[in-house]
Amino acid sequence: MKLKSRAVLGQLGDMDLRLLRVFKAVVDCGGMAAAELELNIGTSTISRHVKDLETRLGLTLCRRGRAGFSLTTDGEQIHAQTLSLLAATEAFRSRVDEIHRRMGGQLNVALFDKTASNPAAQVGRAIALFCESAPDVALNLHIAPINAIERGVIDGQFQVGVIPGHRRSDSLIYDALFDETMLLYCGARHPLFAADAAGMGWEDLAQHQFAGLGYHSPNMELSQQMRLPRKATAFDQEAVATLILSGKFLGFLPDHYAAGFADSGQMRALKPELFRYACSFLGILRRSPEPARATRLFQNCLVRAHRV
Repeated sequence: MKLKSRAVLGQLGDMDLRLLRVFKAVVDCGGMAAAELELNIGTSTISRHVKDLETRLGLTLCRRGRAGFSLTTDGEQIHAQTLSLLAATEAFRSRVDEIHRRMGGQLNVALFDKTASNPAAQVGRAIALFCESAPDVALNLHIAPINAIERGVIDGQFQVGVIPGHRRSDSLIYDALFDETMLLYCGARHPLFAADAAGMGWEDLAQHQFAGLGYHSPNMELSQQMRLPRKATAFDQEAVATLILSGKFLGFLPDHYAAGFADSGQMRALKPELFRYACSFLGILRRSPEPARATRLFQNCLVRAHRV
């Protein structure tokens, strides 16, 4: 009779956490060679650490070779558990700092993309306020889609998020920050670029192909409401802009981000007084467990920076 295999991992120690952090960095960077700069150690050492982790867990976590780096099914599951474990470890460290009435450790903040060029966004000022008040906290800034930010804040991967408001979760706390104007653009090679759009209405857009975001967002809500035929799917604003520049698709972009393309004649906004919508950006953090002092401080800095 075949015996069930037993897990070889015993008591979790500092070395295991170190190996898991190396593994996370390799996945984040997309390979061992790419993780060299991030970890400041050689590829051969990284490879040995990953092999040690595989031995420790009794699992094959990744495939490496001429075809490139990829995770196995087991590796994907271990990566997900690694994110949860490291987030919990950082939360514990923050709680200990809280007991000592000091702020240290790391703070992971996630932003929706293309906010830096918005003159209404004062995230940079909020960061300056935070760094002045908590100089010992290491700040990690991430750019991610809306759904990934929401999920990351809820599961503890991120402590603070900044997203366009689109739906509410009872698991999150929200603070209003700034607004953004979205306009409909076409590329220079699109038939509408040289056309007179004065007489156009929403119903006329159905004749043209639309590029939209592929996850729940104000962009998706509007495209469904106005029955815009989405023929290409993007997962960030850069991808939407690239599809518009092809001349084959219409798409919505933040006016501040698209201004450079419009000024150089690569795209134009179509009837901006009609084909537009507004986004209200929110700062989010999870409701439970109660956010640590550094998290609350950063959210407070966000609010203060946008009240000036």
